[in-house]
Amino acid sequence: MTTFNPLYTEHEVQRQLELSDVKLMIAYEDYIPVVKEAFKHAKKNIPIISIRKDKPLLENVTSFQELVEDNHIDLSILKQVNRTPSDIAIIPYSSGTTGLPKGVELTNRNLVANFEQQNTGIRQYRYTKETHQDTALVILPLFHLYGLGIIMLHKMSAGVKLLTLPKFQPDTFLNSLKVHRSNIVYLVPPMVLFLGTSPQVTPEHLASVRSITVGAAPLPVADAEKMISRSQNSNLIITQGYGMTEAGPLVTMTLPDRTNYESAGYPLPNIKLRVVDDNMKNLGPCQAGELLIKGPNVMKGYRNNPVANNQVFAEGGWYRSGDIANIDESGLVYVTDRLKELIKVKGYQVPPAELENVLKEHPAVHDAAVIGIPDTNLGERPKAFVVTTPGVKVKEQEIIDFVSKRVAPYKKIRDIVFVDSIPKSVSGKILRKMLR
Repeated sequence: MTTFNPLYTEHEVQRQLELSDVKLMIAYEDYIPVVKEAFKHAKKNIPIISIRKDKPLLENVTSFQELVEDNHIDLSILKQVNRTPSDIAIIPYSSGTTGLPKGVELTNRNLVANFEQQNTGIRQYRYTKETHQDTALVILPLFHLYGLGIIMLHKMSAGVKLLTLPKFQPDTFLNSLKVHRSNIVYLVPPMVLFLGTSPQVTPEHLASVRSITVGAAPLPVADAEKMISRSQNSNLIITQGYGMTEAGPLVTMTLPDRTNYESAGYPLPNIKLRVVDDNMKNLGPCQAGELLIKGPNVMKGYRNNPVANNQVFAEGGWYRSGDIANIDESGLVYVTDRLKELIKVKGYQVPPAELENVLKEHPAVHDAAVIGIPDTNLGERPKAFVVTTPGVKVKEQEIIDFVSKRVAPYKKIRDIVFVDSIPKSVSGKILRKMLR
């Protein structure tokens, strides 16, 4: 099975169709015209199943409801299918550390191993009984492995009820929290910021929430503290995870009693981590380098892409995450930036995330993103894009001076552009390519 982003254009769908060798497509009826155009470009005639039939079916499209209601289908054939732990279960797509999206081959063993790692590490849910069933509010897209693996497949296996929302709309989100009394919520950092700062949010909205898990991007400490203060819920546990599609996806998770929101937590059971320098030599505690991962959850490889596989798998089967991290003496993991996003100023490494966190400490800065731009003398220099706090005016030089007092000289921001919003992916990651 492979999952498609419903925002994909026909050309993006075509590319994934061809790379995955798709035999059957299941889609919402509104998306079927895009799918059909992709088929045309790919010169493929693939059966399509529509999961709604509010409109007349297009040519060569079958209604899912008709299949379900067909009593003549012989379901015994399903028992004849042999599956092994090493068989590929799903092929989500990821850009990895570089390049175009690639098909990530995750086996049955990869997925089940990661489910068990999560259960052993920290269990946020309670098993369903006759008198109790947890409810998880699902806002994150299910084509992304965060939504598909950690939320949908994992929680359904435990009998947790899933309440899905098509997208994040503040009013609908808050109403769902209050009316359905959700116990488990999975968020990305921008949603945490909303819960901590929006005047719409009251303690009542978070009264029934027992567990909030944040992932997909680093969680600013100030945002977490604001949300906790707003909730007034002494039973609320906030956990933060770190992972990637290639790792099935969860790698680390914080413990319930943590107070250090800068850390991504400890590695899950049976996961090994290393931090290495540019020469692949191991680094010591608190030294920053590339994070390498090894475990039963790590993908089989990129589909039909031996070049990419050779680039990401180091000797001994270690997966190169492309993330900059350090591990302290207690084993806590701190993920600070992406290797490919580092800014090189006179040879010094400048993590954009570090400058973004400093910028957001200024009361006039609501959100920020930093990229590196070419500089004749420095090689690169940091450039910031800033969204100001509503109703607050600030001058460029004031922010530059604010940051300069808090970072090393080579990390100083020299250019600032004020913008209305920071472009981000559905999982909350900054889309730096759009800023360049």
